[in-house]
Amino acid sequence: MKIEGLNIHPLKSGRAIPVESATVRLDGLAGDRRFMIVEPDGRFITQRELQALARVEATAVGDSLHLEMEGRQLFASFEPEDRLEVSIWDTPVNAAVADEAVNEVLSDWFARPVKLVHMDAQAARAEGEEWAGTPAPVGFADGFPVLVTTTGSLADLNRTLAEKGQEPVGMDRFRTNILLSCDEPWAEDLWEAIEINGIVFDFVKPCARCIMTTQDQMTGERIGGNPIQGLAEKRMSADRRVPGVLFGWNAVPRAEGEIRLGDIVTVVKTRGERWPMKVRG
Repeated sequence: MKIEGLNIHPLKSGRAIPVESATVRLDGLAGDRRFMIVEPDGRFITQRELQALARVEATAVGDSLHLEMEGRQLFASFEPEDRLEVSIWDTPVNAAVADEAVNEVLSDWFARPVKLVHMDAQAARAEGEEWAGTPAPVGFADGFPVLVTTTGSLADLNRTLAEKGQEPVGMDRFRTNILLSCDEPWAEDLWEAIEINGIVFDFVKPCARCIMTTQDQMTGERIGGNPIQGLAEKRMSADRRVPGVLFGWNAVPRAEGEIRLGDIVTVVKTRGERWPMKVRG
């Protein structure tokens, strides 16, 4: 089993950037989800409510950010003393905030008031103590540092979609960080930990999927195959702690280092049983 794909998402809910190698930190892949669009009061915004974020390509330049959307470009820098208390779900984070000129341009792009914030060196967030044993440091990701998916599970989902007369979907719908080549569908349900280049990743919680998976990741439109309907056939969680349909696993890295495409992946610990799923029919 090898790494088939690596992706970072500099701007939360912005376009993914495929990379050949990545630096693994305890809080995730370096450069992943370090910037975020928020409401003026600091509440986080994603493609769930602002589909146009899928059309934004963001590139980090040190602690600054270059953004491009449909031919328009913007460069945002941040002053450490300019800060805003933001929230991701129920977690507060004291983040650096872009100046008003930048925020006015972004508000014009999205036709609604927004601000751009940065998880800089002064900001900190930790999540998932219930699942990871101790709170895991994380950037602006929804809950955990790294998301891992497999080719075999996507292939099985697309077979289900084909049976429903729907179009196949790409892995970009699931906004993964590490894609593994694995022919066996849903094998990852039995993995408790994997090792890549000496770095152990604990699989701590399956990932419940939302309406974002129904959106084209270049346009934001809700078109093509519907992964939610496909996953509902086999992947509806029977555990109330994680309701909904599941695809991929949230992982916590236990060391730092480098990984790259083609690296060998070894399962170093397995579970005694799979995550419980509801049976349809």
